[in-house]
Amino acid sequence: MKKLCIVAAIAAFCLTAQAVKAEQTNDYSVTPVPFTSVNVNDVFWQPRLKTACDVTVPDCFKKCEDTRIPNFARAAGMEPGPFRGIYFDDSDLYKIIEGAAYVLALEKNEELDKYVDSVIEKIAGAQEEDGYLYTSRTIFQKYPQYKPVYTPPGGRERWSATGGHELYCAGHLYEAAVAHYLATGKRTLLDVAIRNANLICETFGVGKKQNWPPGHQEIEIGLVKLYRVTGDKKYLDQAKYFLDIRGRSEGRTFPIYGAYNQDHLPVVEQTEAIGHAVRAAYMYSGMADVAAMTGDESYVRAINAIWNNVVGSKLYVTGGIGSTRHGEAFEGSFIMPNDTAYCETCANIANVYWNHRMFLWTGESKYIDVLERSLYNSVLSGINLDGDHYFYPNVLDDSKGRDRAAWFGCSCCPSNLSRFLPSMPGYMYAVKDNCVYINLYAQSEATLKGVTVDGKPADVKIKVETQYPWDGAVKVTVLTDGDYTVKARIPGWAVGEAVPEVDGNHLHSFINFDESQQPTCEADGKDVARETGYFVLSGTWKAGDTFTVNFPMQTLKVVTDERVKADVGLSCIQRGPLVYCVEAQDCVVKETGKAPRNLHSIVLADDAQLTAEFQPELLNGVMTVKGTLKQCVLNKDGTVTTQDVDCVAIPYYSWANRGLSPMAVYFPRTVEAATPLAPPTVASEAKATASFVNQSPAGPVELVQDGVFPKAANDNECPRWHWWSRETKGKPQWIAYEFKQPTTVKKVSVYWFDDTGIGQCRVPKSWKLLYKTESGEWKEVPNPSGYDCKTWDWSVTTFDPVTTSGLKIEIESQPNYAGGIHEWTVE
Repeated sequence: MKKLCIVAAIAAFCLTAQAVKAEQTNDYSVTPVPFTSVNVNDVFWQPRLKTACDVTVPDCFKKCEDTRIPNFARAAGMEPGPFRGIYFDDSDLYKIIEGAAYVLALEKNEELDKYVDSVIEKIAGAQEEDGYLYTSRTIFQKYPQYKPVYTPPGGRERWSATGGHELYCAGHLYEAAVAHYLATGKRTLLDVAIRNANLICETFGVGKKQNWPPGHQEIEIGLVKLYRVTGDKKYLDQAKYFLDIRGRSEGRTFPIYGAYNQDHLPVVEQTEAIGHAVRAAYMYSGMADVAAMTGDESYVRAINAIWNNVVGSKLYVTGGIGSTRHGEAFEGSFIMPNDTAYCETCANIANVYWNHRMFLWTGESKYIDVLERSLYNSVLSGINLDGDHYFYPNVLDDSKGRDRAAWFGCSCCPSNLSRFLPSMPGYMYAVKDNCVYINLYAQSEATLKGVTVDGKPADVKIKVETQYPWDGAVKVTVLTDGDYTVKARIPGWAVGEAVPEVDGNHLHSFINFDESQQPTCEADGKDVARETGYFVLSGTWKAGDTFTVNFPMQTLKVVTDERVKADVGLSCIQRGPLVYCVEAQDCVVKETGKAPRNLHSIVLADDAQLTAEFQPELLNGVMTVKGTLKQCVLNKDGTVTTQDVDCVAIPYYSWANRGLSPMAVYFPRTVEAATPLAPPTVASEAKATASFVNQSPAGPVELVQDGVFPKAANDNECPRWHWWSRETKGKPQWIAYEFKQPTTVKKVSVYWFDDTGIGQCRVPKSWKLLYKTESGEWKEVPNPSGYDCKTWDWSVTTFDPVTTSGLKIEIESQPNYAGGIHEWTVE
């Protein structure tokens, strides 16, 4: 990508660095190389960075023109009208401005620069005289005749509820302001941020008007960035205050919030990742920042213990965190379902932030291993290849397929992607004293400032040539003379470690790693040492010196700790840093020439032969993994036979870019672990239709006839279909089968879906069965044996045989609940 950093931006950055240097005595032991010093020019990341700059940032701004930007104009008095959206929507605009600032730091764009200036003008106008800035409450007070859709928690008064997200929004404001200032040299947004931060510092603290921590962490990160830019220590002290008051009840304005907000214990006493995943990972990142700037190692001891808890028991194979949609939260150890996995995109991005900071504190490669796993899999899956549609949760199994959304009511994930992606090269390199770190591999040229060369600070330039992540060969050319050290990271996957070891165990492990295929490093005239996670090359370099590293790209099968019940008997595919998935549209059953009806019937045996093949025309060019696997079929006599299935696996990040298709990451390792396909039946061959089918979020109604039977009514691993929506709860609904030809039937069995304790689907209050007459009318079947509404078993009804072209179930939903069905069979 062409980089034309604005002279003012460079000057502002240098002046800031000098001004703060005099004030700061502590910082991370390792210094990251900023993304503005890295020019990525490869086939994998460069197109994504360009798409983020050219498509994602403008797309997110455009989406904000309906609600978020008008909110600032209304708060500024530029136009009348109510607040529209969710009360914390201000934060989305701040994140997009931060992303736009990164774009401006990379290349000159007068149109974008002017647009951002116009948005900042509205933000500045919305700020109240004393520095308060939160449009939902300002508009609520300014225009009392308008009732907002989402009233800020606590009503009209400032700081009246911990869930109001005033402090969360402020944190994103500060991050945007610092980024904009460093990119353009303009203080327009920075001055807004400083006035707001000064108000918060005056208002919050022990013995002050307000004494409570944020309901949603983020301001801690923003305050540290303000401290770095201004050198004003009160911002660092305020960040530390917001952390230290958590879990402490003495003198608080509001009582303890509890574990959901990580407010159950003082932060230095916490050892487990618990509660809302984004809040948590932002807090851990903020703790690392404050620890780095204050030297308080008690923070690092705490977040290291929490890191061990996550990596040892709560990290998905895709690097995603936060397993449940209920509270968007961490669950207990080893509770990681696949089809209901939440793995919110924001949480996965925050996981990158957290692990990067852990590396900067320690210099240990294991944190980059986790960062890389999240980055290439659960972060990139959050956005489509075109850069304008997004995932909020990132599931690992979908029996129906899904599309990314153009936007959300709560669009924290798209706006987070808009700021993260343009800055990705900032995670690739780092510097410590006379040592240069190469952590992430992409074809690039980088200027690493501040390296101690021959005893003096100097710039070191490096050129990397590679086709990573498709190929593990890397050539590094050093372009600067002098005596210094280069450390080239050895990814954990390249030495047979899927994830870092915690307490003697690995949460995920390879079962077919070939120990003979080890990473290598060759350098003419240089001794190559090896330490944990790095090749180390030291000595005197001449411009033009080269060395090569090679990481054999084995196609590996991954198994997960058996304490993760959802993954018992299953495995998945990984090649390099990429986890793979299979979409049904890429599979062909040889016997039928069709796609398989159920991916869980396909066995990925431990000895299955897999081959890698690059397909340049598929999904913008991907390395696929191909193999002939076995599909299990249940015969009428109860025996199971297998059929050959040609399968093509694709990188997990790339799924859902070609229309709806079932997807799975994990597959059974044996026939015994598979869910065999039932033989074709009257039901499976019928055409299924239902009321509300076009609006239901449950996917295709055909899930009720897929031959996959549940273990219980609340079996979330089993496909199901339901009528749930806010509009349909408690209302009558129907579902029907249209047979290929008139068929004589006498019995139906229904397994109802009921997610009591989790969601809002229940067995119906009542139901009845109708058949279609020759004239096309629907009549109740003759002499039904009854209509049970069983929760934990099949509801079966028999009736006098009828010859018909279709059957129909009509249900009466329970009040305030919707109905749902796992499976409906006909005999």
